[in-house]
Amino acid sequence: MQIRRINTNEAKPFFNCLKNIDRETKFMMLEPDERHFDEKKMQEILGDKDDYFIAAFNDGEIIGFLSAQRGKYKRTRHSAYIVIGIRQSFQKQGIGTKFFDKLEEWAKENYLKRLELTVEISNTIAINLYKRQGFVIEGTKKNTMFVDGVFVDEYMMAKVY
Repeated sequence: MQIRRINTNEAKPFFNCLKNIDRETKFMMLEPDERHFDEKKMQEILGDKDDYFIAAFNDGEIIGFLSAQRGKYKRTRHSAYIVIGIRQSFQKQGIGTKFFDKLEEWAKENYLKRLELTVEISNTIAINLYKRQGFVIEGTKKNTMFVDGVFVDEYMMAKVY
């Protein structure tokens, strides 16, 4: 397995990974049928030099990703919002830890002072990973997602350097 930055010419394999993760879990933002492929838009997102998109590749297939979208304005350039997703059959194999190790390097190289994310409060596997990586719960967002007919809460978590 290889972990590296996603190239703009890998927009379709990245999209396929996202669709697969959407089908396998209820913890991501989008429902499986909500995501639509727009190659140009995806290439623009992946090509943004301020942001950081890495993926885990297994036999040429993207099986997980981590994205860090840096603040676009002077007052928020020191922070990045993190999203991570790993295909179900590849979870609990240390990929998330490797993603965060790479993220840590990128954050230091780019003088970031804050990494933040949100996570459904029932996603204990992810919460434990984030805590091991130094993230702390800063608060609870009530009724932020509507999943299978039920409102769910999210934790706001951050790591501050």
